[in-house]
Amino acid sequence: MPRVTTIVRKPAVKADRVVDTITLDHEARNRRHGTLKGEGGTEILLDLDMETTINDGDALRLEDGRLVQVQAAAEPLLEVKAENPLRLTRLAWHLGSSHGLVEVAADALYVENSPAVAELVRGQGCTATPVERPFKPERSAHVCDHDHGHHHHHDHGHSHSHGESHSHAHAHSPAHHEHGHDHNHDHHHEHGHGCGCGHHHGHKHEH
Repeated sequence: MPRVTTIVRKPAVKADRVVDTITLDHEARNRRHGTLKGEGGTEILLDLDMETTINDGDALRLEDGRLVQVQAAAEPLLEVKAENPLRLTRLAWHLGSSHGLVEVAADALYVENSPAVAELVRGQGCTATPVERPFKPERSAHVCDHDHGHHHHHDHGHSHSHGESHSHAHAHSPAHHEHGHDHNHDHHHEHGHGCGCGHHHGHKHEH
């Protein structure tokens, strides 16, 4: 079975290399591994080394260089509109907080067609119209670097170089970090080896 490890994006697809087509829904277009079968019978072993989204018009490149072009399947969705952008924004927030899948367009949201989602949409004062179209929901923002949006390396945001003024640049809430010293220093003092200032820090200084 031919193995696929590379996705060729639509602008780079050469028509003379395409030997088959395959129609995939949004879930299949976000998979890394699995077996697939093209419309013309080409069997494929999908084995991507990283997470990606396969878009409509992209192609799966087989080991011998042949391409199988992807078509995004039409799916039953709700087209959601509102009389003002604020309502759409509020609805998008509620859908995101409930881990709902949402595709954002210029003047509408597209969501999965289910009774629960339809009830939430109408509860926020928006209209929901059933449609069938390809679905390209926004990808999760936490494909997890595990830094939760900030880089906290437990050095408390300040490093003491010899001869520089002692200024605390970190923005931690005092309620969560008590270092045993006052953060509101009105004086400047230099920390050298054996400075004798009597200011003992409970954290490690990087030299």
